Amino acid sequence: MSGLPVRTHGLVHIYRAEGHDVAALSGVDLTVAAGERIALLGPSGAGKSTLLALFGGLLRPSAGRIHVGDHELSVMSEAQIDAFHSGEVGIVLQGAARNHLPWLTARGNVAFAQGAARRTGRSVPAVDELLGLLRLDDVADQPLESLTPGQLQLAALAVALACGPGLLLGDEPTSQLDHDARDVVLEAMAEVGRTLGTTIVVVTHDPDVAKAFPRTVTIRDGRVGGEGRSGEEYSVVAADGSLPLPPPALEAFPPGTLVRVHRTDDGAWQLLVDEEEGR
Repeated sequence: MSGLPVRTHGLVHIYRAEGHDVAALSGVDLTVAAGERIALLGPSGAGKSTLLALFGGLLRPSAGRIHVGDHELSVMSEAQIDAFHSGEVGIVLQGAARNHLPWLTARGNVAFAQGAARRTGRSVPAVDELLGLLRLDDVADQPLESLTPGQLQLAALAVALACGPGLLLGDEPTSQLDHDARDVVLEAMAEVGRTLGTTIVVVTHDPDVAKAFPRTVTIRDGRVGGEGRSGEEYSVVAADGSLPLPPPALEAFPPGTLVRVHRTDDGAWQLLVDEEEGR
């Protein structure tokens, strides 16, 4: 198993709501390296869950391109998308119960998830090794109803990893857990990245969850509005030259403010409010 890179260019997604077209994404340019772990942050309605669904081939973009490994998802047929879902990408849906068959154990769910891949001859991870990696050895054969919420989420993660995908996607994978269970799941995801090399992208609204990832990408108004790396926050210049400002800067430079971009003698750049407007 090895991680798959993800690349988008000019990604747009428009949906119909109450008789109107709504742009959930308005030109997303983003690159995720193979084996990277990132968290998508942003307010409700910003477009982060839509972006995750596009990464997983669950939605088709209205415009733009999206590549996962060697696959260009925006031009793939339905049959090709089905094959992509069967082994290249694993998805953890929000709410652990949505990822399981409740009448099977954790081991049974993983084995069931591997069925289609095994029938096509695809190599899949050993069930015991996968369950061991996710610390489910002792409960692998117990009824799901006897598992804790944290163990159920780990089992959901095992199902998503059952076929050895190069890309793992998680939609709010810790939102219904207490802090201790949350931390166990986050450490398990980090171990998956370290051990298997899987590329991992999750959506979260929780800054504390995002801190567990080496890179964060903030989605604002359907575009990449900022990035965090190694504890430092950055704004991201878009392909059209626009530069989204972080919320604290918008208090000083509200929409409509005239700003000069000035280069100082030492090579630094400054944003200067128009003197007339600033009075």
